[in-house]
Amino acid sequence: MAQGTVQVTHTGTSRWRRRTGEYASLAAALEAAAEGDVLTIAPGTYRENLVVERSVTLRGPEGSPGSVRLAPADGVPLTVRASAVVQDLHVEGQDAAAPAVLVEDGTPELLDLRIVTRSAAGIEVRGSARPTVRRCTVDNPAGIGIAVVDGGGGVFEECEVVAAGQAGVSVRGGAHPRLERCRVHHTSGAGLSATGDNSSLEAVGCEVYEVRGSGVQITARATAHLTDCDVHRTTSDGVTLDTDAVLTLADCRIHDIPENAVDLRSRSVLTLTRTTVRQFGRNGLSVWDPGTRVDANQCEIFDSTGDYPAVWVSDGATAVLDSCRVHDVPDALFVLDRGSRADVVDSDLSQVRNTAVSVSDGATAQLDDCRIRDAATGAWFRDHGSGGTLNNCTVDSTQTGVIVTKGADPTVERCTVDSPAEAGFYVSAGGRGTFLNCRVTNSGGYGFHVIDGSRTTLRKCRTERCARGGYEFADAGADGGTGSGPVVEDCTSDESAGARTPGAAAAPEPVVQTTAQSPGLLCVVPEQRATAPQPVAGERESSVRSSKDVLGELDTLVGLESVKREVRALIDMIEVGRRRQQAGLKAASVKRHLVFTGSPGTGKTTVARLYGEILAALDVLEKGHLVEVSRVDLVGEHIGSTAIRTQDAFQRAHGGVLFIDEAYALSPEDAGRDFGKEAIDTLVKLMEDHRDSVVVIVAGYTAEMERFLSVNPGVASRFSRTITFGDYGPDELLRIVEQQAEEHEYQLAAGTADALRKYFTELPRGAAFGNGRTARQTFEAMVERHAGRVAQVTEPSKDDLTLLYAEDLPELP
Repeated sequence: MAQGTVQVTHTGTSRWRRRTGEYASLAAALEAAAEGDVLTIAPGTYRENLVVERSVTLRGPEGSPGSVRLAPADGVPLTVRASAVVQDLHVEGQDAAAPAVLVEDGTPELLDLRIVTRSAAGIEVRGSARPTVRRCTVDNPAGIGIAVVDGGGGVFEECEVVAAGQAGVSVRGGAHPRLERCRVHHTSGAGLSATGDNSSLEAVGCEVYEVRGSGVQITARATAHLTDCDVHRTTSDGVTLDTDAVLTLADCRIHDIPENAVDLRSRSVLTLTRTTVRQFGRNGLSVWDPGTRVDANQCEIFDSTGDYPAVWVSDGATAVLDSCRVHDVPDALFVLDRGSRADVVDSDLSQVRNTAVSVSDGATAQLDDCRIRDAATGAWFRDHGSGGTLNNCTVDSTQTGVIVTKGADPTVERCTVDSPAEAGFYVSAGGRGTFLNCRVTNSGGYGFHVIDGSRTTLRKCRTERCARGGYEFADAGADGGTGSGPVVEDCTSDESAGARTPGAAAAPEPVVQTTAQSPGLLCVVPEQRATAPQPVAGERESSVRSSKDVLGELDTLVGLESVKREVRALIDMIEVGRRRQQAGLKAASVKRHLVFTGSPGTGKTTVARLYGEILAALDVLEKGHLVEVSRVDLVGEHIGSTAIRTQDAFQRAHGGVLFIDEAYALSPEDAGRDFGKEAIDTLVKLMEDHRDSVVVIVAGYTAEMERFLSVNPGVASRFSRTITFGDYGPDELLRIVEQQAEEHEYQLAAGTADALRKYFTELPRGAAFGNGRTARQTFEAMVERHAGRVAQVTEPSKDDLTLLYAEDLPELP
């Protein structure tokens, strides 16, 4: 066969056609070929735009791979619209607006193609096409490696994208390909990308690496399922999910990632099974936003290369870890923000440099049958509204087993802390907590150390071999009255044997006491009582702080001057009304329900909590506690369930404040048959029936709350006033950083304050701007950069360790 010719072998039996023939062009050969014919192309370069519309076989000569070059000047070099076989071709394209290989119809087979091009895509599959693509390589530094779009599908086996100027594999428009044993690397975009409704991607035994972007990116309601795949050596996150994306990872390996190994946002859902995540620079799992959820079963997360928590759950997201291992990391699990939740079952958290479990900003964590070992702190419930449950867990070889501070209120049941260096359980700064059937052994300090008048409950707890003593209760509440310290019932300690009376049994005596003073070590407890004193029926628990003290805390908040004035004016009205009633005079009716409007991070939740405390101090409310809810807590999934949920939330707030964040979500603009209206109707009735026992505060963005009140006049009529929380200015953000620095024993060096003020002035204030949270995150970033700088100093001075400089500021986004 001559160079540059095409031989057509006819398979038909018609006597009117030649059996074989040679043609000078591909177009002529295809025109002459019938269904099932074989076209063998002689070595050479063909400058044609080839269109295959019959079920033929098109191939290069055997034994000479790559000898046939299809290289037109522009357009699509190869278009396939039939169930043909195309094999052993070298395809080159130069059209940035067109793919090199386009498959538009049929179930063709593309075998051993080498595509070296600078096209929009190396291979594009669209429409009803369902090709089988085997052992093909794509080198396309100008565009996408493989694009499957507009409902296309097919199977790609043992294919390789060796370079791509954009995504390695892109799936969109409802397409749904399957990749088997493929390799994707050296791409300038994501390795594997799927986006859009009904788009899906399945990958088995594939490898994604050397990617300048995310290894796997699933967005905008697309789905993907990866089995036995490797994702490593990316420049961005390993796996990214955004906007209702759904991904399953089974038996996969994600490693050598400089950023987050896996990052989920905006209601995305991830399921991991028997997957390992290691050598990541930021978070191993980073989970954000309400409705976002990760379920991990039999997974391992370890060997962090950065200084961030291995698992990060925030902004109302949920994480479930079942039979997982997290080890050799700076921190294991951080759960923060109201609505965020982590459920950890039968898992191991070990070799943690700092805190194994941290719960803050109103989040919840529940650990069942877990083991925490070799950590600085086993679990730390940090602040008001934060809580959860530790059930049947063991904490071994930590500095401190469990810490509860600043109003956090967890339940710890049937847990054992062994060999803590300092304390088994430590409660301070107004922390609460309930400890049931817990045990501390071999403590280097105290077993239970409760200070600052923390109202902690200990029942049936036990300490053994604690160096400084089993129990220490110090610094009771300022009033020294009943209820200002811990409640201790049926607790024992091996040190309490010294308190036995002569002739008593050898068993240790119980430590049963409600304390309002500091009894010191409880190895010998004076005046033990059989039962703790109970409050008189109907008697309200005395307030911890006076209204003056709470207003003082309100005054210490940064900025919010108009908010402080509004709250003080309202409190003055309530107080004067109360005094007029006491004097036998008529008092003006004051509606205590409020609307808080403003951006996130402006202190709405904090002010709501203080407002409740003030009303309790004035005897307007029985307790003054805060119950925070959002749409997900009030609106059910079927008829009747919404009223039940709403009534339950209202009941929990009895005697205090019901704080409904993002209340406008109860009345969406496109409500249709939404159950949010049922929640609103239930709330309106409950607010009327229980007007004196619950204060309701609804909160959210200013424009959205104005719309919410305008479309619900029944709700609007229940509220006395709207208080607007303005965004913080640069000076106020600077003050928050200064407070953070003071709290953590850092100082701002000369010129740093001015640099911070300029930074906050220039910082973009988009939708992601978080006001106070942004200031705190800036401080945390400065501390991190400070640590990286000071770590290089052999013998740092005190100034080196405490001073933050302008160079420690993060770069503007």
